[in-house]
Amino acid sequence: MIPDILGTSYAGNNNFFLIAGPCVVEGEEITLRIAREIKAICEELDIPFCFKASYKKANRSSLRSFTGIGNEEALAVLRTVKEELHVPIVTDIHTEEEAAWAAQVADVLQIPAFLCRQTDLLVAAAKTGRTVNIKKGQFMSPEAMSNAVEKVREAGNPRVMLTERGTCFGYQDLVVDFRGVKAMQQNHCPVVLDCTHSLQQPNQPSGVTGGRPDLIETIAKAGVAVGFDGLFMETHPEPAKALSDGANMLPLHELKPLLTKLIRIRQSII
Repeated sequence: MIPDILGTSYAGNNNFFLIAGPCVVEGEEITLRIAREIKAICEELDIPFCFKASYKKANRSSLRSFTGIGNEEALAVLRTVKEELHVPIVTDIHTEEEAAWAAQVADVLQIPAFLCRQTDLLVAAAKTGRTVNIKKGQFMSPEAMSNAVEKVREAGNPRVMLTERGTCFGYQDLVVDFRGVKAMQQNHCPVVLDCTHSLQQPNQPSGVTGGRPDLIETIAKAGVAVGFDGLFMETHPEPAKALSDGANMLPLHELKPLLTKLIRIRQSII
């Protein structure tokens, strides 16, 4: 199932769709560079694409962690990406007040996993009319996400997606239960696998989240094989220098080879 924000040109496309970009807007030049490269790859491979970057990161492990370049400046960068490249924009929101403001630019308002039960936030996002992508909480069962979907729909908005991003596995690890895709698809909405955040190793004493980017390909292959509608990947030209979540990002030069492999898997199962 492909979300309607991607238009009708992909109606007969059997590929998964891709939500990808850097974790956070770091500046106009680097953001545009990443967006252009991902778009070119997706056009070549005929993959429906939404560009993702947070204009602000509110959920940080440490008080010293980077949160953004400034809300207005970051949203202006996303507007530039949207207008120059003609791609849908996905960005996080954290409060009800942010919903209408971010919706001026974003096509998809993403609800962070830790906030997926916040009724007022879900309703505010729904009332903008934008697509709402709800990340499944690390503490939530796949079946329980039906309540979050219902909150959006009951607010009058049928445009909703769910994203699997792993479940707490002890204090400092996550695990993906691939059975969950079938349960979440019972809500009759697109279901996405976050191939990067699901490999985080959170709650490190250093205050910096760790990760296992070496397993991104493994997780992505499994996700395509079990039937996720879309994939979510954070990517950066130099993850080690990324200002947020570098520990679990895919190096940008590895994106095309990985997507090429994933398309072959997809074609083998449809």
